[in-house]
Amino acid sequence: MALHSASANSKLIFAPAGQEAHGQAEQFTKGSLTRRDLDGESPVGQFHGWFATARSSGLVAHPETCSLSTAALPSGRVSARMVYLKELDARGFVVYSNFGTSRKAADLATNPWAALTFWWEGLERQVRVEGRAERLSPEESQRYFDTRVRGSRIGAWSSRQSQVLTPAPAPEGPEGGDEEEDDGRRMLEGWVQETEKRFEGRDDVPVPDFWGGLRIVPESVEFWQGRQNRLHDRFVYLKEPGEGDVHRWSLERLSP
Repeated sequence: MALHSASANSKLIFAPAGQEAHGQAEQFTKGSLTRRDLDGESPVGQFHGWFATARSSGLVAHPETCSLSTAALPSGRVSARMVYLKELDARGFVVYSNFGTSRKAADLATNPWAALTFWWEGLERQVRVEGRAERLSPEESQRYFDTRVRGSRIGAWSSRQSQVLTPAPAPEGPEGGDEEEDDGRRMLEGWVQETEKRFEGRDDVPVPDFWGGLRIVPESVEFWQGRQNRLHDRFVYLKEPGEGDVHRWSLERLSP
């Protein structure tokens, strides 16, 4: 990796600290983590406990929010986006999205490995999940899809996620003088209108075959608790080889 030295005046952002433009970062002081605090059997049980704490604390607005990272092969280029965790079961962590035209779909087609990161600032806690991704069955995806408001179900059918939206040509002549120039939004709204017409009068909107659940089956799960002077508490569960769906996990403390 090349090293680059820039003058102080060239940095648009340098050492920000919360609301301060410059300063020393705040200390993490809200907790500690030891081995005896952790579930001795499974990271899934441990995550469930931490998630419940985050949800009931009043300090984390949306504890289900996480970053989903994927990487394409052979380039190795990584992409990440914010998503919502929608399900947790013994097998792993489930999110829902478009898997037809999206960047994540292209990545996963070449590389099934993915990662989730949860950041619960109010508790100064972080959870990192790494594992292989697998699609849920259409039946499982339909059960979740039915809980969404109709507009979101229509939107799932309509959006060709990550595809370029082409602006409509500007109207010619004086009649187009006051009309706002289209930046591509009109194409998306046209797709929505087509979908509304397709499912007009129906509430039983089926889940699209290109949309559904993705389960990250964990191979490693790290629990991080912020501590003073960046001497954080970090513990990682690592899946040990086993047969079937029954696995043992090792648990190790990591240096910050």
